[in-house]
Amino acid sequence: MEVKFNHVFYVYNEKTPLSKMVLGDINATFKEGKITSIMGKSGSGKTTLIELINALIIPTKGNIQVGSRVISKTRKIKNINNLRYKIGLVFQVPEEQFFCKTVKEEIEFGMKYFNKSVKSIQKHISDALIMMGLDDSYLNRNPFTLSSGEMRKVAIASVLAFNPKVIILDEPTIGLDNKSKENLIKIIKLLKNRYKKTIIVVSNDTDLLLKISDHVILLDKGKIVLEGNKYDVFKQDIEKYSLKRPKIIEFEQLVLEKKGIKIGYRDDINDLMKDVYRYVK
Repeated sequence: MEVKFNHVFYVYNEKTPLSKMVLGDINATFKEGKITSIMGKSGSGKTTLIELINALIIPTKGNIQVGSRVISKTRKIKNINNLRYKIGLVFQVPEEQFFCKTVKEEIEFGMKYFNKSVKSIQKHISDALIMMGLDDSYLNRNPFTLSSGEMRKVAIASVLAFNPKVIILDEPTIGLDNKSKENLIKIIKLLKNRYKKTIIVVSNDTDLLLKISDHVILLDKGKIVLEGNKYDVFKQDIEKYSLKRPKIIEFEQLVLEKKGIKIGYRDDINDLMKDVYRYVK
């Protein structure tokens, strides 16, 4: 399901002039079956943008098309739960979305809220936990007693369980160890390649974004300042926006500058090493 922003502005107080907007004149398309990443320093408008997609807040001006639905100030959304059932949002701080006493209740809440078939709930819970590298031994545990990494996994599992068409992950790797990060990358790619999900990832971990993204959007002061194919964006001077280039991109550009060898852009270190070996020979 495609998500499209059309000249979207947002201010917290309608009396505030648009010149002091949180988001200003945003035009962006999040394509079905693609992974789009949003990056930018704190206060750039990243969280506001994803909250608009789920209609947690409404645009001050402009509109957002989510499939056949339109979110705007001038059009009342009919059956907002039907819209939110199609959009899974995992917040940056998992405990902010927890309120149940057990992991099982936490994961099944969304399915019950959206009237998922009772017969399929238990299987969906177990499958979602397994995808995140957890098992049924977590079902009766209190989510607030889990480690930050485990909380993150349960939060993502609670979204995967009701199988939304759009999945939004806000800083998904915070609290995860390297093994869990690699597992999450595999899951994100699986959701894209096999299930054709529309995936939106908010993060400033450029090494992660290089591995998973098809398209990258860079926000600064509420506006899109860079957008495009991940390679086109990451070879730009993003340091001036307080972001680091991915290590692989830095190496590739250094080889070009120092040796005059254009090895091309890669997002996997193994592919990069094969190219280096080929040129060394």
